[in-house]
Amino acid sequence: MTELRMRGKGADPDSVSENGDNKEADGGDRLGLPGEAGGEGDGDSESKADTPEVPPSTADNTPHFLNKAVEGLNPRWKNWWIRGVLSLAMISGFFMIIYLGPIMLILVVMTIQIKCFQEIIDIGYRVYHSYELPWFRTLSWYFLICVNYFFYGETLAEYFGALVQREDSLQFLVRYHRFISFAFYLAGFCMFVLSLVKKHYRLQFYMFAWTHVTLLIVVTQSHLVIQNLFEGMIWFIVPISIVICNDIMAYLFGFFFGRTPLIKLSPKKTWEGFIGGFFGTLVFGFILAYLLAQFQYFVCPVEYNSETNRFTAECEPSDIFVMHQYTLPSTVQDILTWKTVNLYPYQIHSVALSTFGSLIGPFGGFFASGFKRAFKIKDFADTIPGHGGIMDRFDCQYLMATFTHVYIASFIRGPNPSKVLQQLLVLQPKQQLSVFFTMRDRLRDRGILPPAATDPM
Repeated sequence: MTELRMRGKGADPDSVSENGDNKEADGGDRLGLPGEAGGEGDGDSESKADTPEVPPSTADNTPHFLNKAVEGLNPRWKNWWIRGVLSLAMISGFFMIIYLGPIMLILVVMTIQIKCFQEIIDIGYRVYHSYELPWFRTLSWYFLICVNYFFYGETLAEYFGALVQREDSLQFLVRYHRFISFAFYLAGFCMFVLSLVKKHYRLQFYMFAWTHVTLLIVVTQSHLVIQNLFEGMIWFIVPISIVICNDIMAYLFGFFFGRTPLIKLSPKKTWEGFIGGFFGTLVFGFILAYLLAQFQYFVCPVEYNSETNRFTAECEPSDIFVMHQYTLPSTVQDILTWKTVNLYPYQIHSVALSTFGSLIGPFGGFFASGFKRAFKIKDFADTIPGHGGIMDRFDCQYLMATFTHVYIASFIRGPNPSKVLQQLLVLQPKQQLSVFFTMRDRLRDRGILPPAATDPM
C-alpha cells in the first residue's frame, strides 16, 4: 500500500512502474505487494508500511442510562456489564422473533445480511474513498440486489409452488428466473467495465473482487440460514443458539480464568475460555435439543399452506425426533450403573453441531479478527455498544450455517413428498397425467394399489 500513500501525498503515480514502461496500462494503482519494486518483499514491514488504515470512529453510542449505571467501575468491569446487559437484550429479542414465526425470522436474516454487507463495503469505501472510484458503492449495492434476487427467487420456486401456480406473473418469473438473474448480473458487469478509469484500473479490480468476496461470505451464507429454517425451525434455532452459547461461555471462562493466550490474531482469546466454551456448549446443545425435539412446531419442516396463505409446521415427526432407547457400553454401565438411556436421536446430532460450533466455529471469528487487524480497526462498526458491529456478532454464525446445511444434506435429508408435489403442480396437464399413469402402473405392479381401484380410469 506504500504507493497508495505516495499518491495521497501528491506523488506522480506514473513515476512508479515495474519496468519504467506501459505506465498507462498499469495505471497508478500498484498496491505495494511484497516482492514488487520498492524493496517491500519483507513480511515484517507489511503490517506497518503497507496496511491501509480505516479512519477510527470515536462515537460512543452506549445508552446514557447504561453509561451512568456503570460510570464508577473500572474499564474492564464496565465493558463486562455493558456486554452482559446488551447480550441479554439481544437474546430476549431473538426469542421474541422466534415467537413471531418463520416470516419474521426470514426478514430478520435479510436485515442482518444487508447490515453485514454494508459494514464490510464501508470499510473498503472508507479506506479508498479519496481515490473517487466511479460507481464503486452503486455497483456494490446493485450486485447485492442481483444476488438476492437470484437466491430468493430460487427459494420462491422451491417452497412456494402452490402460490406460483395461482399467479401468472410469478409463473413467468420462475420459469425464466435464472436467465433474468444472469441478465441483471451482466448489466452490472458491463457497467463495471464502462466505469474503468485510466490510472485506477488495478484498484478498481481490487474493489470489484472485494465486493464479490463479500457477497460470497455474507449473502450465500445467509441464504443457507434460510434453507436450514425450511428444514425445521430446530435446524435454525439450535445452531444459532450453539454459537451464541459458545461465545458467552468462552467470554465468561476467559474473563474469570483466562491466563494462556490462544491465538495471536485475537490476543484476548485464551485456552481457558476456548476449552470452557467447548464443554459448556456441549451441555447446552444437548439440553436444548432435548427440549425442542418434543414440539412439532420446531421439528416439522416449514411449509407454505396455499389455503390459509400462512406458513405451517405440522407433520408426523421423523425418526430422529422420536424417543429411542439406547444400550450403554459395558464400561459406561459400570460407571453410571445404568444399562440403557432414553434419548432423541437429534440429541446425538446436537453433539456434532456443538462440537463444530465450539471447536471450528471460532475460526470464523479468528478470520474476522485477521481482517480487522489488516485494516487496523477494532470492530466492523459501532452498531452495538460493547460488541461492535453486526458482523462482529455474526462472523461465526455464517460458518456454522454452512456446516449445518452440509450436515443436513449429508446425514439427515431424505426424499420430501411435499417438494415433489409442488414440482408436479408446475407441470403441464399432459405431463401431470403421464406421471399419474406411470405411478399408477408401478403401484399396481407392486401390489400396493389393487387392480379394482384403477378400473374406472
